Amino acid sequence: MRVHIDQEKCCGAGSCVLSAPEVFDQREEDGIVVLLDAEPPADLHEAVQEAVAICPAAAISVQQVEQADRV
Repeated sequence: MRVHIDQEKCCGAGSCVLSAPEVFDQREEDGIVVLLDAEPPADLHEAVQEAVAICPAAAISVQQVEQADRV
């Protein structure tokens, strides 16, 4: 799984941080999402999918990555 964020869309709700704090954080000055781990381990995939589903601005997307595609 590869996580992508669009900081331009982010409204700073913070729901992603509540769902997957190991993967997402927020900037102190404005609450905009910060990606901590673009390729989280499998045990965090469900939490990341939840963050994608509940993001009110649709600022998070994921791409499934085959093992061979990883560098």
